[in-house]
Amino acid sequence: HKLADVRLTTREACYNTVRNITASPLAGLLANEVFDVQPYVRKVALAFLHNPLTDAMPRKFKIAFFGGGERDDMALAIHDLGLTAVIRDGQRGFRTVLGGGLGPLPNEAVLLDEFLPEDKLIPRTEAILRLFNQHGNRGNKNKARLKFVLRERGIDWVKETIEANYADILANGGTPEPAFVPENFGGFRLQPFPLGEGGQLPILGSTPADPAFDRWLETNVQEQKHAGYAIVTIRCPQGNMVSSQMRAVANIARDAGDSYVRVGIDQNLMIAWIPVHNLRRVHAALQAAGLADAGAYEITDTVSCPGGYSCNLALTKSMNLAAAISQAVSDYRDPQVRKMSVKISGCPNSCGQHWIADLGFYGNSRKINGKEVPYYLMLLGGGHDREGMLKFGLAIQSLPARLATVAVRRVIDHFMQDRQPGESFREYVLRHKVAFFKEMTADLAKPAEFTEEMYMDWGDDVAFSLQLGRGECAS
Repeated sequence: HKLADVRLTTREACYNTVRNITASPLAGLLANEVFDVQPYVRKVALAFLHNPLTDAMPRKFKIAFFGGGERDDMALAIHDLGLTAVIRDGQRGFRTVLGGGLGPLPNEAVLLDEFLPEDKLIPRTEAILRLFNQHGNRGNKNKARLKFVLRERGIDWVKETIEANYADILANGGTPEPAFVPENFGGFRLQPFPLGEGGQLPILGSTPADPAFDRWLETNVQEQKHAGYAIVTIRCPQGNMVSSQMRAVANIARDAGDSYVRVGIDQNLMIAWIPVHNLRRVHAALQAAGLADAGAYEITDTVSCPGGYSCNLALTKSMNLAAAISQAVSDYRDPQVRKMSVKISGCPNSCGQHWIADLGFYGNSRKINGKEVPYYLMLLGGGHDREGMLKFGLAIQSLPARLATVAVRRVIDHFMQDRQPGESFREYVLRHKVAFFKEMTADLAKPAEFTEEMYMDWGDDVAFSLQLGRGECAS
């Protein structure tokens, strides 16, 4: 019972519950955020952990917070409930969206509240959870997410039901708001770790001009709102690291930062509270660990799921295509192209978030001349629109895996030649429409001949074959 007393149990360990509630890894650090959402995240997490309402729901339920600012680094529109920090007339609150999700049948979240006062956060969240708990599909696991309730019942019915639940909670009571968050809950500390001074960082003499450091400083370092400190982003290609690199990052965080390593949805790591005067030494330490690649959040910083290397559901080896595309686009210098994103999944289930990328791909296969050929369906134009809403890309067509890099360069080259002043890549895609890009890549989708290499996945020297199993990601 001693473990249970501090909530270290298998109860609600994954399964059909409110999953770990997430927030921007840079919450509390950036000058342009509206306010720090971390205290609210902890309270919501504590309120609905080991709560009878949420420990046996129809399916998992995902909640995410974003503190506002220039870049929605939480992709709120793919969550069951997404909350963005807002201040109205001096009062803190949240803009809420709900019903988002990826998978083979994705759904863009819809707006629920333009402004939800902070003191109504717990009851409003409970009202949504009550709806899902009662009306989620318990008979078909593949249709048991909130997005399917939204699709089948419609937004008007969903809103009416939430309002009825909300009114009942306000009138008759519901889940109480936690009075305080206990020490160590979710890593919370009343007294933060002491900041490191960099005593173990490499000692550098007078350094000549260093283009590699200058490029890294431009792309991988952000100013903190706390004067004299910076945030360093560490690129982890396709999310892969070896144990020695993990230890090196932990040592740098402890010795030169605040002892925390922050994890982003783009598979990179961040260390904050780095004194600006130590940045060159931190770069040297990362170089020694093989982790000093520049280009964070740029087109070469591709995202992919593990693919066929470790996933039972994967059709293709998505990590290898991600590396190939990163190499294929590395020579572009156009600033707008450099800001584009590439996301890849090894199957339609969207673990690589292909729907929300400028250039997205997901693995499939076709039988050509009696042999299996790895293909990827290409999507274009995912990302945020002018109003800041996250939108899905347009599905173009499937291409042989080995020709995906050719298609990427072809699309980018045309965009650079044809874009209108001030036009985003998404707006360019919407202007030309799907049929145009199908025609642009028609010769790649059905090449005149298939070389031996095209029957192999990226990184393989043997013929491609389908080997599927069971998995959890499909909904």
